[in-house]
Amino acid sequence: MSIWKRKPLAQLLAEAADSEKGLKRTLTAWSLIALGIGAIIGAGLFVRTATAAAQSAGPSVTIAFIVAAIGCALAGLCYAELSSSIPISGSAYTYTYATMGEFLAWIIGWDLILEYAVGAATVGIAWSEYLNNLLVNVFHVSPIPYEFSHSPFQTSAEGVNGIINLPALFIVGIISLLLIKGIQESAFVNGIIVIVKVAIVIMIIVIGWNFINPDNHVPYIPESSIFTDEHGIDHSYGGIMGILGAAGTVFFAFIGFDAVSTAAQETKNPKKAMPIGILGSLAVCTLLYILFAHVLTGVATVEDFRTGGKEASVAFAINKYMIGYEWLGQLVTVAILAGFSSVILVMLLGQSRVFYAMGKDGLLPKSFSDLHSKYKTPYKANIAILIIVGAFAAFVPGDIVGDMTSIGTLFAFVLVCISVIILRVKEPNMVREFKTPFVPLVPLLGVGVCIAMMYGLGWTNWLRLFAWMALGVIFYFSYGKKHSVLNNEK
Repeated sequence: MSIWKRKPLAQLLAEAADSEKGLKRTLTAWSLIALGIGAIIGAGLFVRTATAAAQSAGPSVTIAFIVAAIGCALAGLCYAELSSSIPISGSAYTYTYATMGEFLAWIIGWDLILEYAVGAATVGIAWSEYLNNLLVNVFHVSPIPYEFSHSPFQTSAEGVNGIINLPALFIVGIISLLLIKGIQESAFVNGIIVIVKVAIVIMIIVIGWNFINPDNHVPYIPESSIFTDEHGIDHSYGGIMGILGAAGTVFFAFIGFDAVSTAAQETKNPKKAMPIGILGSLAVCTLLYILFAHVLTGVATVEDFRTGGKEASVAFAINKYMIGYEWLGQLVTVAILAGFSSVILVMLLGQSRVFYAMGKDGLLPKSFSDLHSKYKTPYKANIAILIIVGAFAAFVPGDIVGDMTSIGTLFAFVLVCISVIILRVKEPNMVREFKTPFVPLVPLLGVGVCIAMMYGLGWTNWLRLFAWMALGVIFYFSYGKKHSVLNNEK
C-alpha cells in the first residue's frame, strides 16, 4: 500500500464515459458561465474592494484586481485543460490523484473543504446579517430577534445572548434541498440570481462614473508606508507590497470560478464547454471588478473606507456622494443578498461533488457516492454537507475563518498548475481538447503569482493552513488510507 499511488488515467476516463450510471449531463457552456459568475460575484466585491483600498493599496486596488485576475487566469488555463481532458467530478482533488498520488490528492481534497464547506457556512452567516439589514433599511420592518439570528457565542450590546442563527441555517437548508432536486433546477435558479446582481453592479458603474472625483485617484499608487487598523494589526500600505497585499485580499472576490470544474461530469459537452465556462466567467467578472473598483475609489476617499464606510462602504459612498441615488444604496443590499445566495449554491455544489469523488475512491464513507434513484444527484453527500455546514452556520460566529478560505484556494491553484506540467510529461499522448499555452511557462507563472499572493496574506494565515492540514493528515492515516479503493485492490 503506497500513499503515492496514482489513479490510472484510463480508469478516470472510463468513469467519465460511464454516464448511464452516473450523474446527469444537463449543463451547457452558458450554464457554466452563469455558475462561475454566480460563485465569483458575491460580497467579496462589495466588502473586500473597500477593505483593500483602506488597508493596502488606495486607488491602486484596481491594479491589485489585475494581479489577482492574472493569478486566476493562469490557474484557470490549467483548470480548463484538466477539466476538459478529465471531465469528471472532483476538480483539483481528481487531477492531483491522477498526477501526484493519493496522499497529495487527500491533502487537496481536505483543503477544498476549507474553500467550499467552511466558505459556504461563513457566507451563510453573512447572509443572515444582510437579511436583517434588508428588513430594517429596505422594508422598514423589525429585524429577526438577536437570539435567533446569532450563535450562542455572541452577545449583543444590550446583553442578549444568541441561541441559534436560524436565517443562516435556513438558507443552507433550502439550497441543499435545491441541489438534491437536481443540477438543472439549481442552475436555473442561479441564472436568475446572476442576472439580478450583475444588473445592479453595472448600474453602480454607469451611474457612479459621473460622480468620480479625479482628486481621489491622486496619487494612484500611494507611497510605501504602514497602516495600523483598529485591531492594532499593521498592513503594508502603498507601493508594490501594498498592491500585493491588496491582491491577496481581493482574491477572495474571485474565489469560486474553480468550482465550475466540479460540475464536469454533469456537462453535456465538457471538452468544449469547460474552458468556455471557466475562462468566460473569469473574463466577465474581471472586467466588472476593475471598473467597479475604479468607480468606488473615485467616488469616495480612502479615509471614508477607513472610518464611516467599513463593511457597508459601497452603500455609504452612494448615500454620501451620489445625491439623488439613495435608492441605489438600498439595491446594493439586495445585490449582496442575491450574491451570497448564489455563492452558497455553487460552494455547496462544489463540496458535494468533491465528497462524491472521494466517496467513490473510499477516502471518505462510500455512501457519499450514492446517487438518488430519481434525481441522479449525490443526495447523501448533500445531506452530510447540510449537517456540517448548517451546524457551523447556526452555532459558530462568522469571523472564525478570516482569510483561511483565500489561502486554501491559492494552495489548490498551485497544485493544479503543477498537475498540468506533470501530466504533459507522464501522459504526452492524452487527448486534450483544450491546451494550456506555453507549458511549462504558464503553469509556473501561475504557481509564482499564487505563492506571491499567499505570501501577501501573512504568517498567521500560513499557520492556520498548516494546522488545518495537520488535522487532515491525522484523518487520512486513521481512515482514508485503510479504506482506499485504489490501495486495497486485489
